[in-house]
Amino acid sequence: MRPNPDVIFKSFDDLNIPYTRYDHEAVFTVAESQKVDKNIAAHHTRNMFLRTKKKQNFLLTLSHDTPVDLKKLEILLGVKNFSFGSPDRLMEILGVYPGSVTPLSSINAMPKDITILLEQKMMDSQLIAVHPLVNTMTVTLTPSDLLKFMTHYGHSPITIDLSAVAP
Repeated sequence: MRPNPDVIFKSFDDLNIPYTRYDHEAVFTVAESQKVDKNIAAHHTRNMFLRTKKKQNFLLTLSHDTPVDLKKLEILLGVKNFSFGSPDRLMEILGVYPGSVTPLSSINAMPKDITILLEQKMMDSQLIAVHPLVNTMTVTLTPSDLLKFMTHYGHSPITIDLSAVAP
């Protein structure tokens, strides 16, 4: 099943969440997205789908330029042995392909299957830019509306200060 951004847009409409949609070429990395980002006035993000050896899944959404030392993040969260989740697991848990990871993919995830972490610096911004399940579009919305969306689908995201996990 292919990820369908129309599901996100319908949900935004149903929840009265205002957003702006931008269509663009496919981008797979933060470096590739810089050309697209310069035309979108918002706080740009990146995402890390992480898994522990104990099979705990985490989705970390953070500013595109925030550095993270995974060992320090493990200590901060009290977990061990982070690795990046495989493409198969990414599709299984979040319903998206690599390059399209987004906090909006929480629509596809069972809350018991993933812990969602949102960077405090990102959440303090006025508008954030994220993909709507595909990497050929970006949407902007407020951090409070992102929380409204995720809580509607049963998630309780954790807002986290990442300054202590810089390399």
